[in-house]
Amino acid sequence: MFIVTNRNVNKNGKDLKLFGDTANENGPNELRLVAAEKKEGKWTVNILPDKITEKMKTEVNLTDAGVTYYASDYVAAVLFKKLQAEKRNLLFFVHGYNNNIEDVLERAARLEALYNVEVLVFSWPANGGGVWGTASYLSDKRDARASTGALDRCLGRMAALFREQVEKVKIEIVKKVDKQLGSNASTEKRNALIMRLQEDKCPISINMMTHSMGNYLYQYTLYPESSNAHELLFDNVILAAADANNKDHKQWVDKIPCRKSVYITINEDDSALKLSRAKLGEQQLPRLGHHLHNLDAKQAIYVDFTEVVGSSHAYFEGDAVSNSNSSAFRFFNRVFNGESVYDELSFNAGINCYRLK
Repeated sequence: MFIVTNRNVNKNGKDLKLFGDTANENGPNELRLVAAEKKEGKWTVNILPDKITEKMKTEVNLTDAGVTYYASDYVAAVLFKKLQAEKRNLLFFVHGYNNNIEDVLERAARLEALYNVEVLVFSWPANGGGVWGTASYLSDKRDARASTGALDRCLGRMAALFREQVEKVKIEIVKKVDKQLGSNASTEKRNALIMRLQEDKCPISINMMTHSMGNYLYQYTLYPESSNAHELLFDNVILAAADANNKDHKQWVDKIPCRKSVYITINEDDSALKLSRAKLGEQQLPRLGHHLHNLDAKQAIYVDFTEVVGSSHAYFEGDAVSNSNSSAFRFFNRVFNGESVYDELSFNAGINCYRLK
């Protein structure tokens, strides 16, 4: 599993203690790529070098002479090869409030096991800066706002690397098609074969879930028109249990680029969002993931989970999806893998919201 993070790195720390509670000492836009693995119940992590070693180049067949390859090139090559070989999809996961690095890794591992996806994590310093209660919540909101540049850089690099990987596959396929069909083939026939072979060779779907306060971070990443968050990268975007204001949410939700759908999940009984609303009294407006009113973003698909997930805040895991036949599990399994779910939903036109059947 790989993590992209702007957390501070403790030089004297080991494994999970490498990661601090605050942003990187070189600034909140400074990113590190980390490989994580769990063996015998214990997480081990390895911070990848900015410029990869010759051994790493050989491992992923990055052999162009004179080219400097970076950790992001290595991770992209590893992931692309793995996704192709295992016929899995990629879920980019942005976590929420008050999550230390172990919490994040454990949740990502559960997502991988439940939904047979490869999870790439963006982890920001959501530890409340070492404080607790309302002060911790406010600290994390500040850290989320400060991390928008880091998320922006991450999304931009992901989009560029994905295009590179797809282009490499396409070049190989075009050579194969031209050899197979010869010069007399019609353009229509040639393009149809290229498309079919490309889908067979590269059937990967990339999707994103932002959870809880991770939505607040994503919201502010989207506001600048020049943001890399406007790159078309994801098939589905899932705004899960969003700890962001319901008010005026269409102003940023309708900016989200995706090939298929933007889903906003809502649970009126969400205990964490109830607490979030209460923390700051009148300063804290109704939360997007907790409020079945003013659902007016044009491209959003609002889905009400209230009747099926109890008071859960992370209803993509745990009891809410423990039964693989449950409507909640079927929903997340399909959207995390780039599929549509309209046949799983019933529509309430009065509030512009779908409900799980």
